Amino acid sequence: MGLVAASVAVTGASAQATLQSVKQKGELICGAHNGLAGFGLPDAQGNWTGLDVEFCRAIAAAIFDNPSKVRFIPLAAKDRFTALQSGEVDVLSRNSTATMSRDTQLGLDFPAVTYYDGQGFMVRKKLGVSSAKELNGASICTQQGTTTELNLADFFRANNMKYEVVAFATSDDTFKAYDSGRCDAYTTDASGLYAERLRSSAPDDQVVLPEIISKEPLGPAVRHGDSQWGDIVRWTHMAMLNAEELGITKANVEQMKTSDNPEIKRLLGSEGKYGEAVGLTNDWAVRIIRHVGNYGESFERNVGEGSRLKIKRGQNALWSKGGLQYGIPVR
Repeated sequence: MGLVAASVAVTGASAQATLQSVKQKGELICGAHNGLAGFGLPDAQGNWTGLDVEFCRAIAAAIFDNPSKVRFIPLAAKDRFTALQSGEVDVLSRNSTATMSRDTQLGLDFPAVTYYDGQGFMVRKKLGVSSAKELNGASICTQQGTTTELNLADFFRANNMKYEVVAFATSDDTFKAYDSGRCDAYTTDASGLYAERLRSSAPDDQVVLPEIISKEPLGPAVRHGDSQWGDIVRWTHMAMLNAEELGITKANVEQMKTSDNPEIKRLLGSEGKYGEAVGLTNDWAVRIIRHVGNYGESFERNVGEGSRLKIKRGQNALWSKGGLQYGIPVR
């Protein structure tokens, strides 16, 4: 704890100037997953795709009007928060759960929830299990240094069941162990289960069980101490949500700039000085939508039913369509 506190103290003073630092570098340094389909995944040529990756591109678009001014640093779960605390990355956008201890003890802020998730289980069909409550005595593969270990212990204790944990340092090693038969079940966030199933040696033989055993609000993290930077990260997500609510897309954003709708005028910068208030230009949201699109477009492209993962919007639908995603008003 002492080392973490010292790290936070060192970075606290310098954290005030994150936007200035990013501008001076000419690029945003984004802590990303080291390989999770749909969220953060580089191909053989080093081209990154994923919902979390596009969020960093949206921040870069807001700052530079150029979504390519991002350098992605792949981080394992055990290294991700240290990299942010030390200033190695400007923002962490790597399917990380916001929790009280991470907020209050690690010196981090979680400005937005970009994906509402929950922990689940995947098993082989031949195991003959249709519910997580049938896993008494099972061996479970999980990753060290994540919220999944505690959730797993809580679930089995609450249901008076026994289990054997088989833990690994990286998500890659964890899934490979499950896929090779080292354990009966694999547990991680449900989104991760759908992503990892794609690279199973037998994807059609895997089944994701129905139980969700935890709340996993996933989103970008920043260091404590720079409220302006936290605002920029928060309002990047809100801009994408509000754009979807207002029917503004990558294809029509230029035409929408002439709209008489006061909400659209404020969001797109033709009325008010909302961008300048956080150190950006007043067309900050136009830049985001022009280059990346609204939240629904990014979701569908990366993890939605039009993608390989085929995840339903569910809790990540807009509040007006039964979900939890709710854009704070620009006014």
